[in-house]
Amino acid sequence: MKKYFLLFFLILFNNEINATEKENIIQNLENIKNLSFNFEQNIDGEKEKGKCILEYPKKIFCKYDLDNQKTLTSNGRYIVIKTIDSHYIYNIQKTPLNLILNKNFILNKIRNTESKILDDKFISFNFIQNENEVNLFFNKNSFDLVGWQSVDIYQNLSITFISSIIKNIEIDENLFKLPKQN
Repeated sequence: MKKYFLLFFLILFNNEINATEKENIIQNLENIKNLSFNFEQNIDGEKEKGKCILEYPKKIFCKYDLDNQKTLTSNGRYIVIKTIDSHYIYNIQKTPLNLILNKNFILNKIRNTESKILDDKFISFNFIQNENEVNLFFNKNSFDLVGWQSVDIYQNLSITFISSIIKNIEIDENLFKLPKQN
């Protein structure tokens, strides 16, 4: 069912973007060291919101707006999802975030992947790598990353929208230290 949803979503795309739009996305992304943003995500029907700070390559800290004080932290090698009651650690290599948080990988994929325009507002790049399928979405006017959709090796569908983006802020590197289990 999830694959069909993704396929249906991709059918909504119509036009290929022009070379200038693709180059603008590449130039914009090349100039970004880090991002701060709000997010809304839907993972298999479960909706969550919060704030994240992303630093290339592969570092991210997200604080969810949930009562269980959920956080997601990546130091570039591992991802820890922590709540009041739980603590999970994953090798980033086995997740779609390994691709999404790797700017050089994304730039290479953008350069070598066909793109589509969605609803005349968004530019999408779709690729499959290591059994993970990823769609990246960029604003057609600002060329900013505005979200992603992924299907992981276990067929979990995750859709993430980002907003209130601030680029290249001062970041405390301690933010990406993995939290310890209680």
